[in-house]
Amino acid sequence: MCGGWAEAVAAGTPDTRGAAEEGDMADTLRDRFWIWGHEAGSYHRLPGNPWHLPGPPSRLTPAEAADDMGIPNVMMVRFGNRPRPPFREPATPLRSLRRQVWSIVGDAGSTDNDREPDLQSVLDLATEFPNLSGAIMDDFFRNDPARPGRYSVDQVDSFRRRLHDGPRPLDLYAVTYTHNLDLPIAGHLAAVDATTFWTWHGSQLWDLEANFGRLEALAPGLRKLLGIYLWDFGAGAPLPPGVMEHQCRLGLEWLRSGRVEGLVFLASCLVDCDIEAVHDARRLIAAVGDEPLPPRA
Repeated sequence: MCGGWAEAVAAGTPDTRGAAEEGDMADTLRDRFWIWGHEAGSYHRLPGNPWHLPGPPSRLTPAEAADDMGIPNVMMVRFGNRPRPPFREPATPLRSLRRQVWSIVGDAGSTDNDREPDLQSVLDLATEFPNLSGAIMDDFFRNDPARPGRYSVDQVDSFRRRLHDGPRPLDLYAVTYTHNLDLPIAGHLAAVDATTFWTWHGSQLWDLEANFGRLEALAPGLRKLLGIYLWDFGAGAPLPPGVMEHQCRLGLEWLRSGRVEGLVFLASCLVDCDIEAVHDARRLIAAVGDEPLPPRA
């Protein structure tokens, strides 16, 4: 992937300054950017480096990675059962960010959460951390039409009610992948507040617009955020040429129009691994981050 396209995208930014001046609290694009957070070195801990990530392992914490990228929000997700609750200690460095969201269901390797979500541990953060804004269920859907979710629709609905009725209302997010769209997941999506949408295989990102349309048809009223991979985990390689630019162009277009409410860059434990897509994302965020979002009708 050649550098320089981030500046080209920024050069095509529409002038929305007049629209922003109409509202004192207008968000900027940066306000809608999130970093997907894991403990430092999480991916390199896997035996045999199955995703063929460049080394050495990341040393940046999620808070340090967010600062490096110029991103004000973090979705902190357990990976391989780490960190273990309680979450007060790892949440403390994130206090300075605008928003933090914590997983109640971690990645597929967080098998603790197959038995019990970390719901109470996240609720316990709410009184101490005013920037806690929600909870997320990662790798939630599985390839089993009879039981497509790690928890049932009724259980997910009860999670959301507890989050809404806690010390203050918190949102419930779920991760949805392109390869989940053929599963019977509409009921689960109706039970959450928002979803982050991801494409595991970089080659399939050329079909992102069509696949996102499928998600919209499946869950038309659901709030959506677009996940931006900084590595092709499906291929265990850098993203194919042109793909990073393609997904970022669409993401910015949809964010400006209100089709998505945020972009989520994955992940904090890649930020210092000398990956071209990370450098591109950093340049793009610096170039467009302060652009005001037009107010919504």
